[in-house]
Amino acid sequence: MGRRLMICMMLGLLATEAIVSVQGEDPYLFFTWNVTYGTRSPLGLPQQVILINDQFPGPKINSTSNNNIVVNVFNNLDEPFLITWSGVQQRKNSWEDGVLGTNCPIAPGTNFTYHFQVKDQIGSFLYYPSTAVHRAVGGFGGIGINSRLLIPVPYPDPEDDYTVIINDWYPKSHATLKNFLDSGRSLGKPEGVLINGQNAKGDGHDEPLFTMMPGKTYKYRICNVGMKTTLNFRIQGHSMKLVEMEGSHVLQNYYQSLDVHLGQCMAVLVKADQSVKDYYMVASTRFTKGYLRVGKGIIRYQGSNGVVPSAQIPDAPVGWAWSLNQFRSFRWNLTASAARPNPQGSYHYGQIEITRTIKLVNSAVRVGGKLRYAINGVSHVDGSTPLKLAEYFGITDKVFKYDTIQDMPAAGVDAHIVMQPNVLNMTFRNFVEIVFENHEKSIQSWHLDGYAFFVVGSEPGTWTPEKRKNYNLLDAVSRTTLQVYPKSWTTIMLTFDNAGMWNIRSEMWERTYLGQQMYVSVLSPERSLRDEYNMPDSALLCGLVKGLPKPAPYTGA
Repeated sequence: MGRRLMICMMLGLLATEAIVSVQGEDPYLFFTWNVTYGTRSPLGLPQQVILINDQFPGPKINSTSNNNIVVNVFNNLDEPFLITWSGVQQRKNSWEDGVLGTNCPIAPGTNFTYHFQVKDQIGSFLYYPSTAVHRAVGGFGGIGINSRLLIPVPYPDPEDDYTVIINDWYPKSHATLKNFLDSGRSLGKPEGVLINGQNAKGDGHDEPLFTMMPGKTYKYRICNVGMKTTLNFRIQGHSMKLVEMEGSHVLQNYYQSLDVHLGQCMAVLVKADQSVKDYYMVASTRFTKGYLRVGKGIIRYQGSNGVVPSAQIPDAPVGWAWSLNQFRSFRWNLTASAARPNPQGSYHYGQIEITRTIKLVNSAVRVGGKLRYAINGVSHVDGSTPLKLAEYFGITDKVFKYDTIQDMPAAGVDAHIVMQPNVLNMTFRNFVEIVFENHEKSIQSWHLDGYAFFVVGSEPGTWTPEKRKNYNLLDAVSRTTLQVYPKSWTTIMLTFDNAGMWNIRSEMWERTYLGQQMYVSVLSPERSLRDEYNMPDSALLCGLVKGLPKPAPYTGA
């Protein structure tokens, strides 16, 4: 039996109740997740973490293109809770996105069932809590979406498929960290780095995270779900062949180390072609001047006697110019077959006329002595009524205003801020250029829900229209996150063809929580089921829409 067939038969069995195939529909994967507090000692001292089914990190969702995913989440915490599925595009279905602009949080002691389809997608992604500062202490994990068996993959089937969750870590409770932010303080620097919730001590008692058979090749999906820090990832004595990034097959180059920015995922192939023994995989902080934290995990060759790996771990690169050059080496694999969700043909994105250009400038300002972050002078505030629900029920005038920021902000917009919901109207199916401009001395990492986009350019300095001549208009990688280096800009292009309310946010969660996020409203003028699903009957209602009669449903197909 072929390995891909075996994988597809086994998808999700460790964390699902059942796999069901309904005639005429794509298969369903059913999960039941119990979210609880627990005690773990990631940095050696016991502390409170968030567990899913007693796991830290949480269980991996292992699926195949077009699978229907049903996750029944029981919130056993003492606070409202949501999970967002970062990178899952939720086609026509922002109702399941799991952020406070689209969903009411799950109240303590209750449950909510997410139901979404990984439509026309493959790749490596993340899920994590989107409420408060829960992400700092767990509730996160990996999502793997495999190609269907009939779709060729541009590399041989690996012996196994491993998920590597790397993140910076604060040895404090989420409540303590939230209090820091609410009082106007920064979280400061993280105190450690974890790999799959652990940091190997190197004392001979560490259990291996992964095992490899000599001569075999393995796939590692590496994702950074941290709070604040880019991490450089490498494997002692082994090269990594990069094959996929957040849903796109890429040109297969070898790397000794990879900068994985916040929220980003990438998949590599690693061949077990070294001596039979144990090796460290290493993740270390980047762009933290004078401050280095290192996390380690053990890979064990089958047949190894478990001797502690060499203490000589490979050095990380220095400076962000190295990182920018590595980013420029990433190219989309134009010859690979894969799920491609965009029906408007924007995979020839360099030939499409730009209909709108938007520049988003991040800033850090103190308001009343308290730290806030903003986009184009607006620091987003979540209200008690999710923006999508207000829009659907026709009460936007009571909850938010559209277009409170300008597409091209005036000079000095980052000096003063206004605190309010930040929502841009986006014309359905327009092809848009978005420039992220970073005037600060720290690197930024951004994510857009509901879409993949082409990262066409990134340079130091300030963006001007003349910079377009340096864009990659042929084989930029289509992905869901981007980084912006200090005092630099990064440009993306995409077609806004997925109707819904979609979150643009910093992946540095301190910034997200304190306002560096916004939403784009993409409305279909036809109000048709062809373009967007109706609000599910199971949707939680809160705020001003609670008790209101439901609007007339969308019709058509």
